Amino acid sequence: MTAPRPMLSLEGRNETTENELRVIQFQHPRWIPCNISLLSATWMKYREELEEIVLRHPRIFPGEKKGARDFDAMVGAPNRALGSIVDAWDCRWENIAAGMAGQVLGHPIEDWSALDSYRPPDLLEVDDWGRPRDWDAIARGLDAAEAAGGLRRGGGLHHGFMFMRLYYLRGFENFMLDVATADPRLDTLIEMVLEQNQRVVDKYISLGVEYMGFGDDLGNQVNLPISPASWREYIGPCYEQLYGACRDAGAHVYMHSDGDIKAVIPDLVSYGVTMVNPQIRANGLEHLERICRGTVAVALDLDRQLFPFATPEQIDAHIGEAIETLALPEGGLRVSAEVAPDVPLANIEAICEAFETYCLEA
Repeated sequence: MTAPRPMLSLEGRNETTENELRVIQFQHPRWIPCNISLLSATWMKYREELEEIVLRHPRIFPGEKKGARDFDAMVGAPNRALGSIVDAWDCRWENIAAGMAGQVLGHPIEDWSALDSYRPPDLLEVDDWGRPRDWDAIARGLDAAEAAGGLRRGGGLHHGFMFMRLYYLRGFENFMLDVATADPRLDTLIEMVLEQNQRVVDKYISLGVEYMGFGDDLGNQVNLPISPASWREYIGPCYEQLYGACRDAGAHVYMHSDGDIKAVIPDLVSYGVTMVNPQIRANGLEHLERICRGTVAVALDLDRQLFPFATPEQIDAHIGEAIETLALPEGGLRVSAEVAPDVPLANIEAICEAFETYCLEA
């Protein structure tokens, strides 16, 4: 059974953290938190023109300074650089667009014959890219955040830590067939991945984290790629174990997932998720209202597929409708916009202005 929803103290928090906790804990926040994620490729395309927009909206982008960015060095995560990279799990990534995420095209257990000799990385020693982990530095960072009135916010797990990692290792089609045929070797693979993830979660818990973030893209544009029943058999128990450990320790659990996940959002909540980050287009605003409003806090991912093609007026209407539908005086809503390089500058400005109007008004 899931532990009760954490109710972290608001005392001693800075203003932003206090408001964030009020959102997650349905304690009447003063404003709706909002953020705009500008992809590395977007910065690399627009450069100073984008910088000027950012500087015009300091409430959305606090702390920005003119000339502080090297636009040519903004590739981001290792899988966003051009060319090939092999991660700590021996999965090979290929990328043809700098600043955008690459794809896994090399799968170390593509043939089941490789399973017995395969050895996963020690995720207490290295991260998923093979970079050494410095837990002393991580602990100091948590302490510093707490001293500044922030959350002891754990790093959580690598994006794609469970469901995606399985098909990174096996290859997508192979993994789909494994599920469809109930291949018994899949249980061994799942247990191996889960064990490494659990060790990282337990380490963060030992450091007293108050908030853990997770990301795993579970959905297609429409529906899950496997049936909800199969998802509950193979994937759900992994989340239940990991998220339950966080909740038992009194930590909030944030879960990001791209795609149509409405069939399993109630499951995620039952496993311990206190804030879910779904995409509005894939799931539908009406479904998110029915499933989530007043039940679980939502970090709403606005319509990335609308942003490149809409007028500024349509963007304003979209954001206004989403907030009017999901916002409650008690809280439970945060909104975010991911901006790819195909979004016109005028529309990026429109997103900023809509956030200032609908989220940040006193």
